[in-house]
Amino acid sequence: MERDVELSEFLKSRRARLRPDEAGLPFKTNGTRRVTGLRREELALLAGVSVAHYTRLEQGRSQNVSAEVLDSIADVLRLTGDERSYLHALAHPAHRCRDFPQHPIRPGLQRLLDSLVLTPALVLGRHADVIAWNTLAAAVFADLAAIPEERRTLGHLIFLDDDVRRMHGDGWHRLAREHVARLRVLAARYPENPRVMAHVDAVCKRSPEFRALWTEHHVAAATHRDYVLDHPVVGELRLSAELVSLPGDPEIQGLDLYAAEPGSASEAGLRHLAATTTRLPSSGR
Repeated sequence: MERDVELSEFLKSRRARLRPDEAGLPFKTNGTRRVTGLRREELALLAGVSVAHYTRLEQGRSQNVSAEVLDSIADVLRLTGDERSYLHALAHPAHRCRDFPQHPIRPGLQRLLDSLVLTPALVLGRHADVIAWNTLAAAVFADLAAIPEERRTLGHLIFLDDDVRRMHGDGWHRLAREHVARLRVLAARYPENPRVMAHVDAVCKRSPEFRALWTEHHVAAATHRDYVLDHPVVGELRLSAELVSLPGDPEIQGLDLYAAEPGSASEAGLRHLAATTTRLPSSGR
């Protein structure tokens, strides 16, 4: 990731979305102001730093910026917790991130997946790749084993798989936005890992919608959400999802679990799929 470029563009995008009156400054729409967002000098004043110092930061030159200055700027820009962490990660990248080799999924973790007979479950790698799943997840979302490994990523599934897009219906746009926002978190967390940005570049080349969302610099690490799916076999599925982190596995982002309301038609749909689906390959490694 071009860290200095990303830092510059992120700060500019957050500054542009905040009007002076929202930051406590007088704001008159009398035609004399050419921008609606904060100017650099206004942001610097409110953050208590010199204009020259902030300008260097917005140009991507963050070598000597302190955490306190970053927090002051984040306060003025009203950044969310995820955006604040993203700003710090861009300005103060962690030590060079080792690209851990890909190993087969641990047998114990795969057994756990397979034991969740009424819970679709995915194991997500830290490059937004799907590295393992159970039979019910394949029955609900897609036959993941039939997808080539280099395309078995959330980006390819969400933006380039017509069946997945159709199944999400009106909820697709929210899903797409949330995925891109999480990808930005991953890109900042692992700045020297080429596979995250290789994934971004690959989907950018094939999806104008992904490119447009990527340039918005939206940042959020959503760990839970609700879905309404139009499944081709059982019809509507209302599912809640939780992303559970597995900190002991450095190459794994987390375990993505999906559940239906007990006693609901959606739970009945999952039971039908579980009872009628032949056991499918459940790992890409």
